[in-house]
Amino acid sequence: MVASEEEAAVFISLEELELHRVRVSKTYDSGALDYRGAEFRQLGTLKVDAVAELVGSDIHFEGHIRARLEANCDRCLAPVELPVEHDFDLLYRPVETIAREEEIKVPKDELEVGFYSGNGIPLADLVTEQVILSVPMKVVCRADCLGFCPVCRANRNLAACNCPEPRTDSPFAQLEEG
Repeated sequence: MVASEEEAAVFISLEELELHRVRVSKTYDSGALDYRGAEFRQLGTLKVDAVAELVGSDIHFEGHIRARLEANCDRCLAPVELPVEHDFDLLYRPVETIAREEEIKVPKDELEVGFYSGNGIPLADLVTEQVILSVPMKVVCRADCLGFCPVCRANRNLAACNCPEPRTDSPFAQLEEG
């Protein structure tokens, strides 16, 4: 379920930023943000508090996101709750500053710079990006999760299985013996 565009839409415009800093406090219900096929679900509401200001033609955001997500363990598929308490400090530049035909090398101190086009940034885009970046690449229910048996597919966290370890015909098997 995706909420109406009006409910999710808070737009940080250049016109308003030229007049003053913009403070935003917004709550997004579960389903209001499009996480673009990410393999997690938002549990309950997500709260974002942020301040945006114009620095030359760049938009500087500072803020905090608080939410609860749920994903499946990558080893045993059990549900895992992922609390999100994430501070952010972001700089967005107009995309025109890099819109060229040739490839350019981005200086190391600018790797954390994002880009915007048009006359501002939708807050939902910024929040969605930050939530996706806060999720670990590998989600595990616990550090010692045993996962599924590769032979009988039993969840080894719940019951031991008597299957022999699968034999691999790996070209690297000789390295283990030596």
